[in-house]
Amino acid sequence: MFQKASLTESDIYHLLSNTRRREALTQLWRASTEMTLRELSEEIASAESGTNPAPRPLRESVYNALHQTHLPKLAECGLVEYDPDRKLVRSSPDGRYLRRYMDTVTPAGITWGEYYRGLGIGGLFLVVAAHAEVPVFATVDPLLFASGTLALFALSTVYQLYRGTTGSLTTLRGAIARRL
Repeated sequence: MFQKASLTESDIYHLLSNTRRREALTQLWRASTEMTLRELSEEIASAESGTNPAPRPLRESVYNALHQTHLPKLAECGLVEYDPDRKLVRSSPDGRYLRRYMDTVTPAGITWGEYYRGLGIGGLFLVVAAHAEVPVFATVDPLLFASGTLALFALSTVYQLYRGTTGSLTTLRGAIARRL
């Protein structure tokens, strides 16, 4: 059994390279208690198909893949607690640190991290341009640009929290693939 400290970054990216494992972790993090394997497989199948309920063959495929492969692998690494006899699974407290490896996508199609970095760079550009008295920007008080950027940060954060970043996590397959 792996311990949190013994999982290398390569191990983590290997574990997260599979869509069903990422979605399983996401669903388990969202659940307040343990889930049955059937509930988990139905949630994942619905996310994959975009329909609720998902087609029966897909639900069965997800159920079997979770039971035979994905949940035992995640349990072996200490990321979930899985009882294959009772078919119950829940998130392990040690597994929550993996969230930093999974980024969510905004409605605009970029990650929240990219959005906030862009917002910060844009706000900094506006403040510096106003201080440097660049035409057009010099007509606006730099404090207004700084306040506007901070307000946009605050509104974006409220929106992100309201929307729920753990709900339907869409991970960056490309970023994971580049690291493999």
